[in-house]
Amino acid sequence: MAGGAFVSEGGSGGRDYEGGVTVFVVITCMVAAMGGLLFGYDLGISGGVTSMDEFLSKFFPQLERQRENAKHDTAYCKFDDQKLQLFTSSLYLAALVASFVASVVTRKYGRKVSMFTGGLAFLTGALINAFAINVTMLIIGRLLLGVGVGFANQSTPVYLSEMAPAKIRGALNICFQVAITSGILVANLINYGTSNMAKNGWRVSLGLAAVPALLMVIGSFFLPDTPNSMLERGRYEEAKQMLKKVRGTENVDHEFEDIRDACEAAKKVEHPWKNIMQSKYRPALVFCSAIPFFQQITGINVIMFYAPVLFKTLGFGDDAALMSAVITGVVNVLATFVSLYSADRFGRRFLFLEGGIQMFICQILVGSFIGLKFGTTGTGTLTPATADWILVFICVYVAGFAWSWGPLGWLVPSEICPLEIRPAGQAINVSVNMFFTFLIGQFFLTMLCHMKFGLFYFFGGMVAIMTIFIYFLFPETRGVPIEEMGRVWKQHWFWKNYIPDDAVTAGHDEN
Repeated sequence: MAGGAFVSEGGSGGRDYEGGVTVFVVITCMVAAMGGLLFGYDLGISGGVTSMDEFLSKFFPQLERQRENAKHDTAYCKFDDQKLQLFTSSLYLAALVASFVASVVTRKYGRKVSMFTGGLAFLTGALINAFAINVTMLIIGRLLLGVGVGFANQSTPVYLSEMAPAKIRGALNICFQVAITSGILVANLINYGTSNMAKNGWRVSLGLAAVPALLMVIGSFFLPDTPNSMLERGRYEEAKQMLKKVRGTENVDHEFEDIRDACEAAKKVEHPWKNIMQSKYRPALVFCSAIPFFQQITGINVIMFYAPVLFKTLGFGDDAALMSAVITGVVNVLATFVSLYSADRFGRRFLFLEGGIQMFICQILVGSFIGLKFGTTGTGTLTPATADWILVFICVYVAGFAWSWGPLGWLVPSEICPLEIRPAGQAINVSVNMFFTFLIGQFFLTMLCHMKFGLFYFFGGMVAIMTIFIYFLFPETRGVPIEEMGRVWKQHWFWKNYIPDDAVTAGHDEN
């Protein structure tokens, strides 16, 4: 591939460096993306476990009486219990705190060290949960899982963005989302199988979380560090050799010089957390905060966390509720593969907007179906036809998320931050994501109890707001090398007011 010239793609500018897509970089990124399994498996496993009668009677006996009363009262409040929700949400509170620690580790010791630490913490937490005898052990295990998720989610997207060539950065980075959705599907299948065990099915479900953790620990041990990370720590010759290996060409001078210049500028920044507040970094700060906020406020984790519980609330039987969660998991994985093809072909903006419209329509339809059948009293039953339609619209909603806001919520923040603020930007992205994930996990069942079917209208309204936000404020970033993202902001009608001329990376001209 010829390279060196500055090219414009999709309405955005980006330098086309020499080098192709090597087997080495694809395998490396696929192994790194396994960090998504840590997140995905837990997203899928917790909802199924919290719907298992043996688990609930052992740790949350008060729910038995509550569910019995719900048969004669309101279906919306069957599972409204703060301790049960804390079991799900505590992980994400720990992940929030861990993401800030992980940002320092990622910058000082490299991306692979951070990924290794995340895998080790997750492995320990999974084993504690598997052998838990009381709620305290469950929460401690979940907190350790949160540390693992915080480290893995902070370092893995950055690692993938730095390893991947600009032209396929979107596709390789979305491998992280494929791993998340695959972890969710595997967890749903395991829950379906262990729910039929006579005893300790929940222990098997929670304990098998050690498998993706072990894969992460082993994989990160053998992964090379990124050229960007090596340069940050002064290992110039190693960084250049690694870049040659990653790009599959000896002629990497232009890309290496651009990365080195950005690295030298980063070393002059003594306070990245203070500097990310500067005007020239305003777009990165806004999107690293707004995108994860909107990603969670779509309501997707209502489905990911509580799909079996939600389906049981609506009157599905135990097996039907778990099988419905498996079906949504399959749709989630398949739709994520669509984003592998489309993110670099159609661009980020198109997927954001199309996915937002699709999710909005589905949220309104699901809320309307539930409202017509259960009303505000929560009494009523679903006919098989109505249940099937609700499942169909939930699947269409999940598909819309899986090929838009799901993968792009991790890809975009990792590709828009200059090197000198990238760990801080990613820490903000992960911490905002985890904070609102925690809120959804902790309060969804309570919100469902009080807001009833109107909760789906609430999420639909938030989807409409975030789609309008993207339409007016987000420029296309497809095919733009990370170190030249300043050019994109400078060309935007709104963000150009915040970007000084000297903040735009000029790059290196070809001879």
